[in-house]
Amino acid sequence: MNMKAHLVFVFCAGGYFATVFGYPSGKVSDSCDAMLPMHGKSVPQTLAAPYNVIVSNNTFSPGDVITVTLRSSSGNGFKGFLLEARSAGGDRITGAFTITDSKMTQGLPCSTGANSAVSHVNNNLKTSITAKWVAPPGAGPVRFRATVLQDYSTFWNQLESETLLALQISNSTCGSEKFCFSDPLDCSPVSSSCLFMSLVPSSEGFVFEMSGSSVGYLAIGFSDDQLMGNDHIYICTKNSSDTIQVQEAFSTGRVAPIVKSTSTVGSIVTSYVDGILKCSFITRSAISTQARTSFTNSNYYIFLTRGSSQAAGSILKHTQTPLITSQKVDLSSFAAISAQVGSSPLIRVHGALMIIAWMTTGNIGMMVARYMKKAARKPFLGKDLWFQTHFFLMVLTVAATIIAFILAFVEVNGWSSDTGAHPILGCIVMILAFLQPIVALFRPDPKSERRFIFNWGHMINAMVIKVLSVAAIFLGLQLLETAATQWMPKVMGGFFAWDILFNIILELNGRLKTKDTYEGVNNKMQSETVALFIYIGGNLAFLISLLVGIDRS
Repeated sequence: MNMKAHLVFVFCAGGYFATVFGYPSGKVSDSCDAMLPMHGKSVPQTLAAPYNVIVSNNTFSPGDVITVTLRSSSGNGFKGFLLEARSAGGDRITGAFTITDSKMTQGLPCSTGANSAVSHVNNNLKTSITAKWVAPPGAGPVRFRATVLQDYSTFWNQLESETLLALQISNSTCGSEKFCFSDPLDCSPVSSSCLFMSLVPSSEGFVFEMSGSSVGYLAIGFSDDQLMGNDHIYICTKNSSDTIQVQEAFSTGRVAPIVKSTSTVGSIVTSYVDGILKCSFITRSAISTQARTSFTNSNYYIFLTRGSSQAAGSILKHTQTPLITSQKVDLSSFAAISAQVGSSPLIRVHGALMIIAWMTTGNIGMMVARYMKKAARKPFLGKDLWFQTHFFLMVLTVAATIIAFILAFVEVNGWSSDTGAHPILGCIVMILAFLQPIVALFRPDPKSERRFIFNWGHMINAMVIKVLSVAAIFLGLQLLETAATQWMPKVMGGFFAWDILFNIILELNGRLKTKDTYEGVNNKMQSETVALFIYIGGNLAFLISLLVGIDRS
């Protein structure tokens, strides 16, 4: 075999270029990985290469054919080349080539099989070569890489094409070729229930992909802590005409983020189909949590959320609690992780206790006191049964409220300003609920002339607590909810309608009944008792569904 080697030119996507010296015949499979000459001590040229790598398209779908051309930009020819396509992350050879000119090019069997690389056929001087690359299923962003041999000792390596973005976002290379953050873990971006982002560092900056069900926007945030504020943000948003744009912004807290000039490279791939919003793009900007600093470090907490946008495309407050990584993430690493979905176990227990207190025990306790005084007058431990039941349920309600209140403050280590009106309403409910039993201890005798003052005050305070607790629960469920459908607040709306319905039924029943009806035989179950049992059954159904939702959040 002629031992005189020619440089093999390789196109690689997603990694650095390497030089390969091939033999005149181009059979240089041993150089597939390193893409370096297998002979001599020559080193790559450091001057600008007189060659370009040109692609026919900068986006692709599985099965698409991309034409790749290596061309002289100065008239200088080349004798050898090696060509590969590599993933932008992981530097893995991907896809296969179709040989269109067997007199100029030939396929090589590298790590992914036949024709996974292309090389020269002879050492004739060439000014350009062309090859066709077929995109494989599940491929992420790809870059073509080349090493060009001008003569035996003169060659250039790490010649790169622009990065090609995949039109179909996939999770198949998560953890090996790109960092992925999703909820649920390992979910497919094709699914409407999947909120997904991926990141690949590249020589051009960062390659981002994001996908999720949204009516307005998706946003990725990078932060030094798990609280919103001083965050670097990328936003994929659509306006009323379904035009989609990518924005770069900086968040200073509970105000609209400051939009910056977005420095993107190449194409921005976007789509909005069946309610699923998708954006893929490359940015030159360094990620920083300082508004005027270009770079601080490479480890950040990552936020992922969605929300509504206005007609012009400006974003509104997010509609769900952001997904947050449980620890800082090294952006240069590849991992596939799920979220700490905005709520820790303590916050979920807080939410469960509050809905148990103010959907079930508190509500039923109020109904017993309001409508069961005549139907449950049997003595029990020295008091009427209705009173003992009411007292027991309200004690449970106040106790659950106090415990839930403490858990929330322990978890956030003070006051959280990022949860809107929810903590304010919660504090008011806590104070009023705590005062209610204390005031009851000093109630006047039933025959006292001032008893009506206590009765009205006790009742009005209870109604205020009930209204505020329902509002606080609605806001809390919106914070815990991760699904775009916001099904938990909708279930709470169904319960609220159920509660109003039975309050109306029991109120009408009490007004229509005469005193003689209650003084009838004791072995006949009163209608309000039947209605209350039906109400309790429905109440428990709503409660259980919300407890399951909170647990899954």
